[in-house]
Amino acid sequence: MKRYTDSQLPEAAKDLLDHTILLLPTDTVYGAGVVYGELDDLHNLKHIKHRPETKPIPFMVASAKMIEQIAILDDRSRKIISTFLPGPLTLILKRKEIVPAEYTNGMDTIAVRIPDAPNLLEVIEMTGRPLLVSSANESGKPAALNIKEAIEALPHAYGILEGICSNQQASTILDCTKPELQILRPGPLSLEDIQTEL
Repeated sequence: MKRYTDSQLPEAAKDLLDHTILLLPTDTVYGAGVVYGELDDLHNLKHIKHRPETKPIPFMVASAKMIEQIAILDDRSRKIISTFLPGPLTLILKRKEIVPAEYTNGMDTIAVRIPDAPNLLEVIEMTGRPLLVSSANESGKPAALNIKEAIEALPHAYGILEGICSNQQASTILDCTKPELQILRPGPLSLEDIQTEL
């Protein structure tokens, strides 16, 4: 498996644009990602994870502007983004029609986050596109928290970006599509943490 250090971020971005699957250190757990834009790349990612076709892969972006390209935002979601992202929070938002329904398994919602991981953000910016990133593990198995676990979990990925996952816990998933905010998966941020800032 190819390994990328801090000095090889442009090479990692180039390989992503060449339709490879890379293992990526986020601020929560190791992820497995592809560049958004080719459905074959999404299918390949689901295949190596043995992920059910019915489970969409979240989007990972480098900025609020990139979120706005793929999701519909209101004042509340903009406030949450400006307060908590980059960070260990995944938002469920309404999908913009520009994103083909195949990327969200036909759902009108989209999961997206900005990781607090400077090297990964730099790679995303270099590709100029969102990434589709899921945890680096076979579906249903524990998430990989370090390089060794990521390689063991998904040995058929093309390469791995070296790094450390600071939180060692999957992100909080927050549904922002309804009048009342709802936590769909507990994580480092609680509903109380979020609501006190709104």
